[in-house]
Amino acid sequence: MSTVEFNQMLLNNTDFLKPFAFTLTRDNETAKDLLQETMYRALSNREKYNVGTNVKAWLYTIMRNIFINNYRRKVKQNTIFDSTPNDFFIDYQQATVSNDAESALKMKEIQAAVHQLPDIFKSPFMLYFEGFKYHEIAHVLNEPLGTIKSRIHFARKLLKEQISRN
Repeated sequence: MSTVEFNQMLLNNTDFLKPFAFTLTRDNETAKDLLQETMYRALSNREKYNVGTNVKAWLYTIMRNIFINNYRRKVKQNTIFDSTPNDFFIDYQQATVSNDAESALKMKEIQAAVHQLPDIFKSPFMLYFEGFKYHEIAHVLNEPLGTIKSRIHFARKLLKEQISRN
């Protein structure tokens, strides 16, 4: 078989290989790369093709083997892609010092805002802040559960407005 005939035979079978490549890779660009690599390997191993055998099966086998080898190589590398910026590592060795004065001022501001809440909102919010569950607060204050949830929600909303103004 001449080189021209062999090349024409490969080109005639590329339409059958494209869907198979996409089935293996599930990605259009990767499938194109796989098809190209398969054609390259078939051309470079022309002498291994036995004239008269099924060329489709030969090409499918080459493609499948390339795919499996690439998959195994990727698994072996265990590549993890990290798309997050690595700004954290720039100052990794530097120690940070917390500003206790600033934290104390913020806590005083929050406590003042909580004390300015109307009693109807302050009582359920303080119990919730201390760690009580909604149903426990409803039982202690002898109010319906929905009312307690609503009052805590409005207390948070008022606190957020109060703190953002200051």
